[in-house]
Amino acid sequence: MVRALLVRGMLAGLVAGLFYAIVAYVFGEPTVDAAIAYEDKVAAAAGEAPGEELVSRGVQATLGLGVASILFGVALGGITALVYAAVQGRYLRLPPRSAVLALAVAGLVVTYAVPFLKYPANPPASTNDDTIGERTLLYLAMVLASVVIAWAALVVRERLRARLGSWNATLAACAGYVVVVAIVMAVLPAVAETPADFPATVLYDFRIASLGGQVAFWVALGLVFGALVERAVGLPGRSIDSDALRS
Repeated sequence: MVRALLVRGMLAGLVAGLFYAIVAYVFGEPTVDAAIAYEDKVAAAAGEAPGEELVSRGVQATLGLGVASILFGVALGGITALVYAAVQGRYLRLPPRSAVLALAVAGLVVTYAVPFLKYPANPPASTNDDTIGERTLLYLAMVLASVVIAWAALVVRERLRARLGSWNATLAACAGYVVVVAIVMAVLPAVAETPADFPATVLYDFRIASLGGQVAFWVALGLVFGALVERAVGLPGRSIDSDALRS
């Protein structure tokens, strides 16, 4: 059953990755071009020649974006399927489609929206190239912390449910997640490298496009994977026993 869920999750992730690629191409690539134009303008003012492209922008914006988005989607789809198998019936007691949609919303919030608040997406030329390694590690640390804290909150919610009831236990777990995440954000160093003259509209539009792409991805993943799971188990509107999922 887990293997079947994994296949369906990866298939749903492929579809969601295509949705992400479309949104990123339509709304994100124009802002990337604008950021590159700013970078070339700064280089020309300093008397520097534009950097040589190893891969053309046309290939980057089409084939490169599509392949990366699909691989990203398949990987996250598989991970979502494994998480679903682990929590459904044990920590979640919802019908299959509702459980998958709940996981999709949680995935958007925990893996993207919360880290975005600390380290928002930036287009080319808006940060220092020499610090890309440090910035990547900080971002990954924020994502990992958010995921671990969210899992701990889920476990705490389950332990409090018998004493407080499902609703109050959920509120307490969410409050704990927010508090601990806020502490982590305060401890991790800030990254503020955007040049003062970098176009504010380009930065804003790029971040909105990044957010929109993630929303499109997780909505598509939740809808497609939820439909596939519900169809596979043949029990619309009913939750699934956790032992059956892990068999």
